[in-house]
Amino acid sequence: MNDLDTKLAAARTRLILDKPFLGALVLRLPMKAAGPWCRTTATDARAFYYNPEYMSALSVEQTQFVLAHEALHCALSHFARRQHRQKTRWDVACDLAVNPILMADGLQPTPDALALKEFEGMTAEEIYPCLDEHDELRPQDDHLYDQGESEGGTRGDGGGGEGQSPQGGQPQEGKGGGGRPQPREIEDEARGEERPAPLSHEEREQLAVQWRQRLAGAAQQAMQAGKLSGPLARLVDHLLQPQLPWRALLARFMSATARDDYNYSRPSRREGSAILPSLRSHEVNVVVALDTSGSISDAEMRQFLSEVDALKAQVRARVTLFACDADLAQDGPWHYQPWEEFKLPREFRGGGGTDFRPVFEWLDKAGEHPDLLVYFTDAEGRFPEREPGYPVVWLVKGRGRVPWGQRIQLN
Repeated sequence: MNDLDTKLAAARTRLILDKPFLGALVLRLPMKAAGPWCRTTATDARAFYYNPEYMSALSVEQTQFVLAHEALHCALSHFARRQHRQKTRWDVACDLAVNPILMADGLQPTPDALALKEFEGMTAEEIYPCLDEHDELRPQDDHLYDQGESEGGTRGDGGGGEGQSPQGGQPQEGKGGGGRPQPREIEDEARGEERPAPLSHEEREQLAVQWRQRLAGAAQQAMQAGKLSGPLARLVDHLLQPQLPWRALLARFMSATARDDYNYSRPSRREGSAILPSLRSHEVNVVVALDTSGSISDAEMRQFLSEVDALKAQVRARVTLFACDADLAQDGPWHYQPWEEFKLPREFRGGGGTDFRPVFEWLDKAGEHPDLLVYFTDAEGRFPEREPGYPVVWLVKGRGRVPWGQRIQLN
């Protein structure tokens, strides 16, 4: 083994011993020396590719970082989550999501690692809209899963992007997406150093399932060894929880709350001897609370309210709307009858901190006991110490946890 092979083996062994969760994921990626097309490191969710000259300049600690960086891209299924997003911005968002996790776990980043404090704890989907399309940031590595597809991605299969040059991650000249190799790719092929082919739709789906299973297995091994850090444990818990459509779940809860029942009482003699059921319906009292602290955008609030508006007509619900950040909105609450359109009464601007207690305190003082309370929030704030005597559904954007009630993840 040469010096570089020894360093790679040492870095991988250290990860397995010191950080078994990341080490188990790294073991799933065969290491392959790449040709001139690879600037630094790269992955296609099938292998780890590296530029020997770049890797030789790194310390063992930095080598651990780049190995874990590519493995975590795969474990988080970044290759299957791009959808309609522009490739370069998505790749930058993925790097900005991965690197703070590794740095918080004690790994030493490389000099070119992307990390911005304002994006710590955010997913790639949350970071992406915060990036300017004209920003000069470029990913530190090459993400090869879809470089042969169109820049805008493809519907339903994780998307794709144009090929990137080996130098700066910039789109190559000419049109991508036609499947024709670009000039540099032809040159690499002539040298016997062909760039890996992008993932097909079937490969992407299969690898997404495989990496999810690998993530669960690695987390279980690390927890048994007592070596899974808090941030990584929360990340794994978030990724492995059921990701069901929130609209369907909300509809199910509101439908279950509807007090429709059948009456089988004996009819009078004049109505005949047959006992036929009659439907009894009651108006449902639903409370909706909006977190207006700034973590939920106006567009997201409107989308959520439009969904509730469509559901309330089906279950004949009378809705009371609260807006709250650290305190209740002064001009609320607002009441809507089943036949009235449920919409934002005005625009809400982000306030200070988040406190969920004012909504529950108002209902308690007013003697209100709703059939259902739905709270739209990021779940980062102060909760009441005691669970109320009525059902509460938390529709959560992000990874925040709730102490009680039913939590529905906003995908």
